[in-house]
Amino acid sequence: MTSRFTELTIDCHDPETLAAFWCEVLDFTVIDRREGKVEIGSWDPTVEEVLARQMPPTLQFIQVPEGRTVKNRLHLDVSPIDRSTGDEVARLLGLGAVKRDVGRGWVVMADPEGNEFCVLRTLAAPGPGSSA
Repeated sequence: MTSRFTELTIDCHDPETLAAFWCEVLDFTVIDRREGKVEIGSWDPTVEEVLARQMPPTLQFIQVPEGRTVKNRLHLDVSPIDRSTGDEVARLLGLGAVKRDVGRGWVVMADPEGNEFCVLRTLAAPGPGSSA
């Protein structure tokens, strides 16, 4: 048996605020909350399900005293599923994200604690009269 990728952990100052932000971004829910830690996901993992198959990882936000000092070496990429990339960027700005840069077909943003993430191309079906 091999290992499973089950959680991605993000160090932060305020786990509650970041978990709330990412729940709104990803349509996740809180699945565990303890002192200094909040875990969110699209499903509530059980040992049996994790053993049976690879499932989407959860996100854990762990409170740490130190701040981020350098560029993230690991970041999340998100793709809008029901709107254009521009409309999703506008929605995320309204949730508290900050636009950092524009790449080749993606937008670099930061969450409320400055952790970078990218908004990639939309996965929504093109509307009438638009090109793919």
